[in-house]
Amino acid sequence: MNQKFMLRALEVSRNALPACQPNPPVGCVLVKDGQIVSEGHTQAIGGNHAEVEALNAYNGDLSDVTAYVTLEPCSFVGRTPACAKTLVTCGIKKVVVAMLDPDPRNAGLGIEILKEGGVEVEVGLCGEEASAFLSPYLGKS
Repeated sequence: MNQKFMLRALEVSRNALPACQPNPPVGCVLVKDGQIVSEGHTQAIGGNHAEVEALNAYNGDLSDVTAYVTLEPCSFVGRTPACAKTLVTCGIKKVVVAMLDPDPRNAGLGIEILKEGGVEVEVGLCGEEASAFLSPYLGKS
């Protein structure tokens, strides 16, 4: 687990504003062999979430890739597919999440889907920083 990758994901998440609203501005970086290989952030409403943007920008085997995401991947289908399921089906084996999503439609369910799909999950890296940035945008979508 590396703090600099999560802090980079937080930096990338700022690029989502203001277009992503009312969705929260989420950032995701994909890391392989200690190097960032792809980045993504939440797109305008109805567009891709951060995880899908990062996955689409990477071409290669995902089994040795770790995803660093600033907010728990979504577990429900809304305007877009559930990111947690997308991460499981794409073959990623490890996801590091800064903070859980307080949205009652998610609230730990995204983590459950990842774990049930055989993905190693760590929660809480840079959680305070992520919470400080994301809190004003949560619970509005």
